[in-house]
Amino acid sequence: MHHLFMVVCLVGFMGAGKTIVGRALAQRLGWRFLDLDDLIESREGRSVAEIFARTGESGFRSAEAITLKELLTASALSGASMVLALGGGAYTQPENEAVLQRANTTTVFLSASAQELWQRCLTKQTVGGDTRLRPLLKDEASFKQMYFERLPVYERAQLVISTSGKSVEAIADEIHSALEPLLPEKT
Repeated sequence: MHHLFMVVCLVGFMGAGKTIVGRALAQRLGWRFLDLDDLIESREGRSVAEIFARTGESGFRSAEAITLKELLTASALSGASMVLALGGGAYTQPENEAVLQRANTTTVFLSASAQELWQRCLTKQTVGGDTRLRPLLKDEASFKQMYFERLPVYERAQLVISTSGKSVEAIADEIHSALEPLLPEKT
């Protein structure tokens, strides 16, 4: 079933590689890549960490929901396909999940074990040198607790791609292949 345009959303926990894999995937597809956290920062005029500090998680979540809605509305109007990386908690908010379903997006869960994600976050190796502060990265126990709380929601994504021990290129190729039957017709 081919659509005229498509929004592919990468979801997953901290350290899953959503941004770096998203960039590689968008490049393969010749589409725009957007990172929801970047869009929130430019819309709010401050960093994710500052928004958390100033308004708490609830303030951040409301900015996130508004930004996501605006983006999906704009993309439907423009009809331009894109790859979108969602922050770790974005997909787990019921309101956002509903918006994504209505917007007919394709969700891809980048999966890895809690242990591997914790290691990646500690070493910052996943995010291609991204030093963005992660407000919810505290200690290993609370990290793993949050991971297991969110996991059932992530697993509702349409595609689940394991990232363990794979290169960014390999992961992007795997997603590209899985998406192939759904991709918009080249005009």
